[in-house]
Amino acid sequence: MTDTGPDDIDPDAARSQPERLLPRWAALLPGHDVEAAGQDLLDRYAEPVRRYHDRVHLAEVLDAVDLLAEHARDLTAVRLAAWFHDAVYDPRRGDNEAESARLARTVLPAYAADHLVAEVARLVELTSTHAVSEDDANGVVLCDADLAILAAPPKRYADYVTGVRAEYAHVEDDAFRAGRARVLEGLLSHDRLFHTPVGRRDWEQHARHNVEAELLLLRGAD
Repeated sequence: MTDTGPDDIDPDAARSQPERLLPRWAALLPGHDVEAAGQDLLDRYAEPVRRYHDRVHLAEVLDAVDLLAEHARDLTAVRLAAWFHDAVYDPRRGDNEAESARLARTVLPAYAADHLVAEVARLVELTSTHAVSEDDANGVVLCDADLAILAAPPKRYADYVTGVRAEYAHVEDDAFRAGRARVLEGLLSHDRLFHTPVGRRDWEQHARHNVEAELLLLRGAD
């Protein structure tokens, strides 16, 4: 057995471990015993079907929210929504965001005020379409954080694409390519993918390049 050096450690996998994520969850609901609820969420993000919408994705969204924190109106609501936004995920269903919001409405009342629970659920449902108004400060931050993967470096973006395809392994190649192309074309049809100053400045150009390149590959496979 050889020693493992720093270069051998996957930083994405490392920061998505429960011992690193659970304290971030607990800090959002101080004064409450929330470890079991947090562990349940982490167990959900570790389900076998998840090849992209997993703990690494959760950690990435939480990190992106931290980068965009100054633009949120209620940062606690946004961070809680990040935890719940993919808590229910079944690639064969179309109501994952609605069910994730329902879970938030079920879990959070034991720990949070009604207005906070309502805002978290609203934000979770927004991630179904990412159709957010410019004056929705909380929604803008969460949606930008969720879509930040589009601006990832080439290797991470390739891993994301591979993970999404694996989640839809039940869909035949031609149908998947057609559906994925429609999603990408829909993204490119928007005047902007990101709404925060950070997103527009640092992510927009990279994201469009990644999406356009993936779309070209999909069309070339036809």
